Amino acid sequence: MANNPLLLGTLVTPLIGAIAALIFAKSNRLQRSLAVLTGLVAWVFSIALLVQVHDIGVQTYALGNWTPPYGIILVADPLGALFAFMVTTIMTGGLLYTFHSHDKCMTYPAFVPLFLLMEVGLVGAMFTGDLFTLFVFMELMVLASVSLTAISDDQYGLEAALKYILISSMGTLFLLLGIAAMYATFGTLNMAQIAQILQTGDRPFLAPASALMLLCAFLLKSAVFPFHFWQPDFHTTAPTPISAMLSSIVVKVGVYGILRLVTLLFIEEAPLLERWLSTLGIIGIIFGSLGALRTYNAKRMLAYSTFAQIGFILVGIGWGGTLALIGAIVYAFNHAFIKSSLLMLIGVVASYTKIKTANFADINGIGRRLPPALGWLVLLGGLSLAGVPPFNGFISKLALIQGGVESGDWQNLIIIVGAGILTLMYMIRAWQRIFQQNPLGSTTETKPEGDSFFAPLLLILVCLLLGTFFAEPLIHLVSATVEQMQDPNLYISAVYPNGLGQ
Repeated sequence: MANNPLLLGTLVTPLIGAIAALIFAKSNRLQRSLAVLTGLVAWVFSIALLVQVHDIGVQTYALGNWTPPYGIILVADPLGALFAFMVTTIMTGGLLYTFHSHDKCMTYPAFVPLFLLMEVGLVGAMFTGDLFTLFVFMELMVLASVSLTAISDDQYGLEAALKYILISSMGTLFLLLGIAAMYATFGTLNMAQIAQILQTGDRPFLAPASALMLLCAFLLKSAVFPFHFWQPDFHTTAPTPISAMLSSIVVKVGVYGILRLVTLLFIEEAPLLERWLSTLGIIGIIFGSLGALRTYNAKRMLAYSTFAQIGFILVGIGWGGTLALIGAIVYAFNHAFIKSSLLMLIGVVASYTKIKTANFADINGIGRRLPPALGWLVLLGGLSLAGVPPFNGFISKLALIQGGVESGDWQNLIIIVGAGILTLMYMIRAWQRIFQQNPLGSTTETKPEGDSFFAPLLLILVCLLLGTFFAEPLIHLVSATVEQMQDPNLYISAVYPNGLGQ
């Protein structure tokens, strides 16, 4: 369907919310209420759009009614619609967390508008049909998240934000060089048109180079080795809802870009790119798992864990088969719910301390003074991350293992299974230190009240539902998504229904 208003509504609703939040900047409670309302509206739009995409087909919206490739076109295919639904759901959870948070930074007039602008950047990156607009949305996402980290209550927030903006500039450089090479080669930045040209078999001189530069940009956005070093500081010092978004959905923008590279644009170069992705994924799994075992801070542990979890996804993409791609996308989708809920729960634990810290030395045994339900939720989230049934983490790892069996890559498959055991080790170890040990002499003092764990509770319930009642529908949904991805002509014909250039 051309000019589907649901597609535009999903993108524009948080933008309208950001503008409204600026207008009512003097009332922080009204700001947060508007943010939750607009987040819920965008979420409903994304659900309706996802249903339409799978019932009717790829949906488009040409801004200003300009005919592609001259104007900006938004495209919602099954992959984009699924990732946009994931983004709006997790962002709504983050907005609910801010509504009952005691962080000082969340009372600043700029906090809510920036949070909603980050959602605009994320949703726009999933929907855009051309590479330059992808760059614009990604930079909007980066600038919003950097600003939100810079105003964090943590004294090292500004330092972490500066580190990230410097490292992100490297990714921006790779992205712009790749875009420039694509435009110099093809005379267009419309992804459907580029894909159609590349299908002819001609490989211009700059095409492989542009593929490499775009891959490097997406790897950096996903904090993949060797572009990982910005993430632990950035995620550790960011306000709780921001770190939850960073580790769960912001890193998925890079994953989304990589999927577009290997399934839409550079299909001929995909086998070479996939071998690199498998290698980098295995390195990330090993490094992230060992780093999570040895770190001193609970939020930092989850940041290292993200290295490993993204590594699982990259290995699945690297295997390249149908089952492997299904496993990678299911893993990316489920990981967003698990990791966001865990980071929010650790944020709740830290909010009960007078110095607001997640350092293990300060929170050893602090769980004895906290609501018992909090400890059980952290345990359930950790079991889900490790892939223990009946949570969605088990479905993710099972789907990925099936892809590994199909590919016959037994060596990497063994590493993946072993890393799953390491995940269980560091999550259970962290849970025991916080909730099972007796308080130590170094354990910090607590406050009578902390942040609400209503939002992470809802996400943990989603994890349980996705691992039980909705496990089969999720697999069917992703299977249909992968089937469409393996036929790029469906994407191309939706953008150019009358043929290329018409």
